[in-house]
Amino acid sequence: MIKQTLESNLNISTTETKIDCLGECKFKNPNKKNSDFNLTQKRIIINPFLDGEAESLKNLSSFKIASPSTKIFFDYGTVRAGIVTCGGICPGLNNVIRSIVLSLTHYYGCHKIFGFKFGLQGFIKKYNHPIVELTPEVVSRIHDFGGTLLGTSRGKQQACEIVDTLHRLKINQLYFIGGDGSLRAAEGIAEEIKKRKLDIGLTAIPKTIDNDIPFASESFGFDTAVEISTKAIKSAHIEALASPYGIGLVKLMGRHSGFIATSASLSQRDVNYVLIPEYDFDLDGDKGFLNDLRQRMINKKHAVVVIAEGAGQKLLKNIDKNSTDASGNPVFGDIGVFMRDQISRYFTNHQMNVNIKYIDPSYMIRSVASNTHDDLFTATLGQNAVHALMAGKTNLMISIWHGVYCYVPLKLVNQREKRLSLSGRMWLNVLESTGQPSLRND
Repeated sequence: MIKQTLESNLNISTTETKIDCLGECKFKNPNKKNSDFNLTQKRIIINPFLDGEAESLKNLSSFKIASPSTKIFFDYGTVRAGIVTCGGICPGLNNVIRSIVLSLTHYYGCHKIFGFKFGLQGFIKKYNHPIVELTPEVVSRIHDFGGTLLGTSRGKQQACEIVDTLHRLKINQLYFIGGDGSLRAAEGIAEEIKKRKLDIGLTAIPKTIDNDIPFASESFGFDTAVEISTKAIKSAHIEALASPYGIGLVKLMGRHSGFIATSASLSQRDVNYVLIPEYDFDLDGDKGFLNDLRQRMINKKHAVVVIAEGAGQKLLKNIDKNSTDASGNPVFGDIGVFMRDQISRYFTNHQMNVNIKYIDPSYMIRSVASNTHDDLFTATLGQNAVHALMAGKTNLMISIWHGVYCYVPLKLVNQREKRLSLSGRMWLNVLESTGQPSLRND
């Protein structure tokens, strides 16, 4: 899998990577022998590209490596854990739930584990959603299915009401599974807990197929999404070759970032144009997309175009730019349908008969069960989330950075964005593979 691991700004102070802790760890880990115990004091540097002499290495910022601890904060007999899944569905959600339940039960002997239904609504009385008791028997086969056993929802809920519910139910560990908007909500809940001085730990597990969470080399579900997206591109290529002047147009997910579109296109390498949110292309004009596509059709007789859902939004004139969904995210127009119609209109005006096959696999990708890579990834994320909370660590995200599982403070995650760099190797690989020009008139 091709990954864009580096952020645009890695100038992080050592204080920004400090992990909050509920207090002193007084209890012995029930597992006396574990080779990972020696990782508790180790760290992974954030920026692997170094300048300067060796004496400057001690000042490098780093993340604490995730691992079990010899001493834990919670007496495992008193743990009451809650799990919630937020935002859109994604391959691997059930795997994470299962991993958390199995780790709490088998590794630490914790048997009071509860699932909150339909995202943050599950904490709010007015929705009256049931709370599900989770046991190894309940979760035994859920990893074979897509979606989430607990359901999910979008929309903001009051942190004070959520913490009220946690306190009332005596939940002292909360496992928060969600994407960028959910991570902001998680930080707000953790801050409310801290303000009340409650011994409730919270850890987040990054979930988004868009792979746009800062300080995470990869988010779970991304690898599965790329695999399914590649199949859609193969189909588009076959359709394009099967018709005279065939055009295969594929719309993939990626509201603010083009990681799925670029990774799938590089994997298949049958794509001639990759259009992503980070790149501001022109539709019309001598150097615009449509004119270049026409020249390709004259010369090559077929084309495959991949476009991310957040690309080209400036072209959609009838969209309310201030409109937002329940989570506060901007509502995007359907760039795929727009491009299909614009291509058809353009070639009709130029008296060229093209055959456009439009493929939008978006919701099929979100709802499938995870592949083998994400199966392993989600299982390990869930285990490390349990180890973090049992040791009293809180207000953090479990991440993988340079191949190492580590802890990243939620505040640091929520202060930054992760976007594909147009000067980075990944985008340059796209340009080399497709041969597409700038598609801009300036």
